[in-house]
Amino acid sequence: MNETLGMIAGLFLLLALMVYTFWPENGFASHREKTRLDFLLERKEQLYENLRDLNFEYRAGKYPEEDFQAQRALLENETAQLLAEIDHLQQA
Repeated sequence: MNETLGMIAGLFLLLALMVYTFWPENGFASHREKTRLDFLLERKEQLYENLRDLNFEYRAGKYPEEDFQAQRALLENETAQLLAEIDHLQQA
């Protein structure tokens, strides 16, 4: 009798673990669609991180002065355009 109860308990536990592991979550329905502003705010954070990384690598000696200035100017120009678009969207 104990062996049968142990087998039933083991099967029940296995079934519970399978249900817990493979139960489909309804996570897709809860996500909202990103707006243009959400995308721009994420891109702003990426650009700031890229500028920090560029400064760090320049100080570590991985970039020559000319390359650093050119890359920094590109990132700063892109960031300025992005911030202008963010301001425009937030005011609208």
